[in-house]
Amino acid sequence: MHEARASTVSVTAALHDVAGLGGFFALRVGGRDDGWHPVARSYAAGFTDLAEAVARRHRTPEPRVDVSLAHLGHAARLWSPALACVVLHGIVPDLEGLQRADDGPALRVPRPAGWYADRLDGDPARAVYQQVTRHLSALADGLRVKVAPRLLDGNSASALAGAAHALLALRPAVRRPLTDLTTALLDTGHLAGTGVLTGPDLAFRRRSCCLYYRAPDGSKCADCGLAQGVPCRAPR
Repeated sequence: MHEARASTVSVTAALHDVAGLGGFFALRVGGRDDGWHPVARSYAAGFTDLAEAVARRHRTPEPRVDVSLAHLGHAARLWSPALACVVLHGIVPDLEGLQRADDGPALRVPRPAGWYADRLDGDPARAVYQQVTRHLSALADGLRVKVAPRLLDGNSASALAGAAHALLALRPAVRRPLTDLTTALLDTGHLAGTGVLTGPDLAFRRRSCCLYYRAPDGSKCADCGLAQGVPCRAPR
């Protein structure tokens, strides 16, 4: 992949542009080092602080609900900028060295790097998949609470589809490449079989549930596998 390496300037410009889309697309670039730590440290700690923040916010009675929602939010923060960078700028961002804010879920890359998607030897979808899922695998390995693996896979797919749906609404001109990439990703690795796209707006129906409905004020999400249409296959 060395020959496909994108320039630092190009990667920085791409990340700054997609951050302007707002929400989960924001992946900070460079800046001061204080206030940040390697996200691997948070993985090893099981994302305990973020799970506890979920418990306080939603008054959830079950630790696995807290963990699932923290995992889902992190997946969205990984998939959103990665997907947008590829579709809008043809760049697969390198998420090695990713850092997390000491006081919250925000992410940054201290030294931006990446690859030009059209210069990669293999499928760009596979490259994006590897960049994101290696982080989610590390997070899953560090969890202190038992959560069904396919539930976590469903969270990842839901976050991906949610990012695609949001990007399509913001940049409708990229419908074709966005749909192609999203479809390819949902057929890759652990994402395969997690759910189905249900319409041209890239709406998604997952085959599992993130467990948000088990929070006191929670409900079934729009893509929940417990809703009629696709049988839920993850333990509840």
